Amino acid sequence: MCLLFFAYDVHPRYRLVLAANRDEFYHRPTESAHFWESHPEILAGRDLEMMGTWMGITKSGRLAALTNFRDPSSQIENPKSRGYLVRDFLESEESPIQYLTKVENTQALYNPFNILVGDLSSFMYFNNQSSKIRELKPGFYGLSNHFLDTPWPKVRKSKQSLIDYFEANQEGFIDPQTLFEILADSEQAQDDELPSTGISRTREKMLSPIFIQGTDYGTRSSTVLYLDRENTVLFQERSFRRGDNSWDEVCYKFKLSS
Repeated sequence: MCLLFFAYDVHPRYRLVLAANRDEFYHRPTESAHFWESHPEILAGRDLEMMGTWMGITKSGRLAALTNFRDPSSQIENPKSRGYLVRDFLESEESPIQYLTKVENTQALYNPFNILVGDLSSFMYFNNQSSKIRELKPGFYGLSNHFLDTPWPKVRKSKQSLIDYFEANQEGFIDPQTLFEILADSEQAQDDELPSTGISRTREKMLSPIFIQGTDYGTRSSTVLYLDRENTVLFQERSFRRGDNSWDEVCYKFKLSS
């Protein structure tokens, strides 16, 4: 997952509204979101190379999402797959703070990452470059491949689009199609707005849109997730075919178990 933006506890109808793009090399094998046969309570996509995942939710309302932190100088030898961080939280019964405390103690085993974990009682963020566990307050947030709310162009743009849409629909239904339209924005950032993360400027520009379309790497899927005040989950995902504008879509709607 390389971009996500979300509204946490700010709308009268919804506890959480989250939209995300997963960016990955095109050759990396992937399964679309589904309930896992090995853990039927987990709804998530799956990275078939390492068998982890980038984002998922359980039938009891445990939620986790991950982005890589872009810093080529901080890569380590023989790291554990960062996708295990999401998978392990979804499979566990630990509270968000218990789980992130454990992650904090083992963070050196992974290349740089951001992770969000939550349940019906709390929503938390951790980054192994700052090593601080943060409980999120109600508000609007954006996350890409740096710290939470780092104002990269794609983060600013997507987050502001979400804020504007919420302000126009303060009481009403939030339409997934509108969020998918935000996620589909392929406009590149201006050169003077590009971050400097240790890669070439050409690569930096290619990675700058909300929706990435590179030759070897790009946006593989877009996901919209809602959790409303009555504990109903909507999880809608579009997986894109390389080289055209078509996609495969899955949509799940269910009530959280007690």
